[in-house]
Amino acid sequence: MEYLRSVIPVIESNYENFTPVEKNIGDYFIYNRELADFSAKTVAGKLFVSEASLSRFAKKCGFRGYRDFIYQYEESFAVNREDITGNTRTVLNVYQELLNKTYNLVDEKQVERICRFIAKAGRVFVCGLGSSGLAAREMELRFMRIGVDITSIDHGDMIRMRGVFQDESCVVFGVSISGESETVLFLLEEAHRRKAKTVLLAARKKPELDAFCDEVVLLPSLTHLNYGNVISPQFPVLVMTDIIYSGYLAQNKYEKEVLHDSTLKALATGRYRPMV
Repeated sequence: MEYLRSVIPVIESNYENFTPVEKNIGDYFIYNRELADFSAKTVAGKLFVSEASLSRFAKKCGFRGYRDFIYQYEESFAVNREDITGNTRTVLNVYQELLNKTYNLVDEKQVERICRFIAKAGRVFVCGLGSSGLAAREMELRFMRIGVDITSIDHGDMIRMRGVFQDESCVVFGVSISGESETVLFLLEEAHRRKAKTVLLAARKKPELDAFCDEVVLLPSLTHLNYGNVISPQFPVLVMTDIIYSGYLAQNKYEKEVLHDSTLKALATGRYRPMV
């Protein structure tokens, strides 16, 4: 498996912050599948935009300018991909593309900061609704088995009420692919106001989230993927959960593996038999 450097996930995560002209430019690069003449003059003429618009678009994506952006974009074509044939291969290719997107979005320094949050926390909460709630439960199961005092919440009213009980000893994770779940954002705002550390896992980057999220972890988006509707929306969340879990496990690894093995032994013991 090859992981390719690509700017597509960066474009997608900033998409909602673009002007209509910038969205037109973004769509061109997202949906393009062939190496072509990407000079500013050629692309500007093809899209009926100014070269200055291309420069602003590139800078909004975090690049120094259009030339820097296009250099990274062309790297996506370094390895030729075979034509997709068959439903099974199609799905596997989409999963591989999601892994590539994760590779391009993950910030290892950010993961280290989040692991430090967890290590210092008295309690950890993770919340989400629908499929995000299922991913939250999986996160609880993973971290609970290595000694983290963690609780998952997937009911709207319970999520809102939990906001009242947060303090500086807590870390709160919110899972919302869209980044727009009012209930999840409400908990993060309330928790932040009460000095808890707050982390949002989302596929969209919005400036207003920085006001109450200590960390916004970007997830790959399913929106622009062919056959994206057959892929579980939990998948990007679970991949990022594993990355954070791996980073946290690496801290005092022996101690955490002992705790994990102890939970396995507890499960293998069988049901409790009362003494006669």
